[in-house]
Amino acid sequence: MTGQEPFIAAVKPLIDAIGGELLPPEQAGPDDVVLAWEGVDAVGVRLPQLADSLDHILAAMERREGMPLADLDRRSKQEVVRVLEARGAFSVRHGVETVASALGVSRFTVYNYLNRDKEG
Repeated sequence: MTGQEPFIAAVKPLIDAIGGELLPPEQAGPDDVVLAWEGVDAVGVRLPQLADSLDHILAAMERREGMPLADLDRRSKQEVVRVLEARGAFSVRHGVETVASALGVSRFTVYNYLNRDKEG
């Protein structure tokens, strides 16, 4: 792995941000992505399931906000919904329910936030 450590260190924050897992390239399965550096397989990446990604995104948003999402004010919750919609959160099965639970609101409220953006 000579010379590959800087490459692996460079991609690690991205892999962490999406909730992926780094693994030795020889352990990569058919659904994993192998990244090469200078023509040599450097690292395998196991991508998360979509539902796991949503949980990971919600946790990252809580860390960024510095508090549980349920404790945010209404305007901040609307912004969270806007960001999540842009990231495809509502294409995941039970995405609305998961987000509503994290925000401490009803599914109806999440739908209202989504519709409000479309009307505005």
